Amino acid sequence: MIPINEPQHQLQQSIAPMSHSHQPIAIAGQTSNPVLLSESDWASVQETLYLLSVPGMRESIREEMATSIDQAL
Repeated sequence: MIPINEPQHQLQQSIAPMSHSHQPIAIAGQTSNPVLLSESDWASVQETLYLLSVPGMRESIREEMATSIDQAL
């Protein structure tokens, strides 16, 4: 966890490794603890939330994951 008052250059040094590792960075705030994600990871979260909001999508994904490749062909 990075303190919110940590110098900007130290936060910038943490951003590149986070983008490659896909590990979020927790920032210790005074009243809450925000989380820093790479843009691509945030897009993935948004896409997942959207897909899970579509009625029947969750069940469809589970069914397809349970289907073997041979059965799908």
